[in-house]
Amino acid sequence: MLHKISAGVVTKSPDSIRSYLLLMRLDRPTGYVLYLLPGLWAVVFASGKRPDLLSVAAVVVAAVLIRGFACASNDVTDKEIDARVSRTVGRPVAAGTISVRNGILWAAAQAFAALLVLAVANVETALVALATYPLIVAYPFMKRFFVWPSAFLGLVMSTYVFVGWTAATGNADYPLPVYGLYAAGIFWTMIHDAIYSHQDKESDREIGVKSSALLFGGSTKAWLSVFIVLSVAGVVWAGSLTPIGWAFYATVVLAALYLSYLVFRVDLDDPKACWDTFVANTYYGWIVLAAVIAGQFT
Repeated sequence: MLHKISAGVVTKSPDSIRSYLLLMRLDRPTGYVLYLLPGLWAVVFASGKRPDLLSVAAVVVAAVLIRGFACASNDVTDKEIDARVSRTVGRPVAAGTISVRNGILWAAAQAFAALLVLAVANVETALVALATYPLIVAYPFMKRFFVWPSAFLGLVMSTYVFVGWTAATGNADYPLPVYGLYAAGIFWTMIHDAIYSHQDKESDREIGVKSSALLFGGSTKAWLSVFIVLSVAGVVWAGSLTPIGWAFYATVVLAALYLSYLVFRVDLDDPKACWDTFVANTYYGWIVLAAVIAGQFT
């Protein structure tokens, strides 16, 4: 449903702005949800039964803008690579419908707007988000020399846990549960990004860029099984350090089973199956969020 709404907005938008909406991947909301959800876990953990709705709204809107900034920055950096991969050759910067200069300006505009939105929650949250920006800009370069770029991506995407916690508390002095959620987000990112990277493994091999698909090869599912355990362990550890109810643990078990099912069933040699499983990963994040909420009331 969210995909259809987002795609509809992009399709019906004026020609003058459509390329910019495509550059921020507004037609593909999965990335926004994957980035946002760890931040929402943190918001609910930090605020309990009654999260401040203005802070929640700021975290949601800023996630779209920061993810858009990341996508624009990524596409400017990867212009030459994207032009050589069939799945990405139509991206606006690679295709030449948006210049490098305008791509950079669009990335900067979204990054700045996100800080203004987060400042509505509190200024500390905006400063925490700002501190993550160098990591976001650095990520596209990782695949050129770092054998495991998705590990770095996990470190980057999961920083939204700190943004969410600060939005809820106004405090950047983080207790241990935050680091449990951060670890959970890192290993979850390494799961869905590894699956995503299998879509392009042949192109990546020809071009010479690094990816989890090439690193793990036929052992990918074994590695992902380890990451499932570590991601779930991070969530459980975070919960164990807070006065949370039994429903949290019961629901986390469901999340673990669901994620295990996704990894078990995916055909890593079928690009469509990889994409569908990447999208389906969002439900793991939603189930964990449901667990945190349920735990507040039991």
